[in-house]
Order: sequence, then C-alpha cells, then structure tokens
Amino acid sequence: MPLPRPPGAAPSAGPRPCWLREEEGAIVLALHVQPGAKRTGAAGEHGGALRIRLAAPPVDGKANAELVRFLAEAFGVPLRQVTIVRGETSRRKTVRIDAPALRPDRDWARPKAG
Repeated sequence: MPLPRPPGAAPSAGPRPCWLREEEGAIVLALHVQPGAKRTGAAGEHGGALRIRLAAPPVDGKANAELVRFLAEAFGVPLRQVTIVRGETSRRKTVRIDAPALRPDRDWARPKAG
C-alpha cells in the first residue's frame, strides 16, 4: 500500500535528476555548458549536470548572454529572473530561475527514445 501524499503535494513523476533542485518557488540547475555549437539547446547529461550547447562563442560574455536568453525563453520568464549563481567563467555553472512559468526541465530529464 503506497504512503499517502501530504495535502497539496504534487504526484511524483519519478526520481528527480541530480542536476535539478527546487527551492522556494525557484529551480536551480547544475549545467555543463558547451559554447560554439551549431545551435542552442539542451543535450542530455554530462557528469551529473545538464548539458547545454550554445550557439555563441566563449568570448566577451556572449556565451553567458546566450545561456540566460535560452533559459529565460525556455522557462517563460524575463531575463532578470535567470541568474548565474556560480561559474561565470567556467563551463560548469549553477543557474537559478525564479518563478518559472514553463517547466521544460521535465522533458529534458526524460531519456530520449531511440
């Protein structure tokens, strides 16, 4: 017999990926960023982080700007609600998205059908 859910709790959709954390109306993503790609998008996992390919070079903050733009569009929020918390100059980044309107991370966490 399954354990009862607390009132107001969402049904579980399976185990949460290790690159995703939810806290106080925001989500925090652990990312492995690959600048210089042909196009921008989520591309599976890499070493416990969500891999994001960016169609921008890693110079003059262009890749970070493209990352913030992509995540804001994907989660349906203004640019100001996407913050690079850690890793401004690294491929490994921690990003916080406040009050996401959309949740594409749920699709990104699903294994791709072959």
